[in-house]
Parts: sequence; structure tokens; C-alpha cells
Amino acid sequence: MKAKTVLGTAAVGVGLGTLLLPVAALADTTVSPATTPVGGTVVLTSTCNPKAGDAIFHVTGPNRDENVRSTTAAAGGGLSAELFTAGFTLGTYTVTTTCGDGSAGGTAQFTVTPIGGAPAGAGGKGPDTGVLVAGGTLAAGAVAGGTYVLLRRRRRASVVA
Repeated sequence: MKAKTVLGTAAVGVGLGTLLLPVAALADTTVSPATTPVGGTVVLTSTCNPKAGDAIFHVTGPNRDENVRSTTAAAGGGLSAELFTAGFTLGTYTVTTTCGDGSAGGTAQFTVTPIGGAPAGAGGKGPDTGVLVAGGTLAAGAVAGGTYVLLRRRRRASVVA
């Protein structure tokens, strides 16, 4: 394989990893608790920057398709809102967050159970870790490719000398 091809592949991997990792690291939405009985309250929290404007939590599930706007600063930073689950149908709901600047704020899920059902969980987190894994894989591939090219060049240089 030519060195230019390997370097080009490594550069693309580094570029994609650089783009994906910061976005994934910043975009984070949590729901606590992850399981709540009908009529319970869940706290939706996002790492959206409050200075960028309100966060919109879009809740979808068996009988919901609604937006919850938040201007409340969360204790650890970001924005949060409380959602009362009275009138919710039993099942799993997905929360997708859009930050005030229009960027994606991540997703999370929670489950509504019957009253007296399963105990409340510690909190749910969305499947955004896939983006982190993809970015990390691309970055690792780029580093491995670059290392391979450097070692190969050194070996050739020592053979010529």
C-alpha cells in the first residue's frame, strides 16, 4: 500500500474523529429516574448551554408527542425540566433534546410502569455512546495508520543506509 494512500486514510480518520468526539461529548441528555409509576415525576436534564437559549425536550411514546421547554438551570450545569407522568400510558418514552442554538442535545429513555410496579431506577441515558465509540474507533484507526507509515519509512531508511 502506498504511503500517500495510508496517510490520506489516516487524515480522513483523524478528521472524522475530531468532528464526532466533541459533538458527542457535549450532547448529553439524562432522565431520572429511568423507571417511574404512572403519576410519578421524571427530571429531564441536558448539557445544553443555558446562554444559548431554552432547551426543548421532545417526548414521544405510546400516547405522547409533546415538547417540554426548559429555562431552568440544572445543578451540575445545563438545563432541566420536570415531567409529571399522570395520564401517560404504560411503556417506554424517548426524550430528544434540541438546544437553544439548534444543536442536538442527545436522547434518553424512561419507562412508565403501573402504580406499585417496578422500583424506580437510577436514571436513564440515551444511546449517544455509539457516537463516542465511532469517533474513538476512527481516531484509533488514524493513529494506527500513521504509526504504521512512520515505522515502515524508518525500516526503508535503515535498509537503504
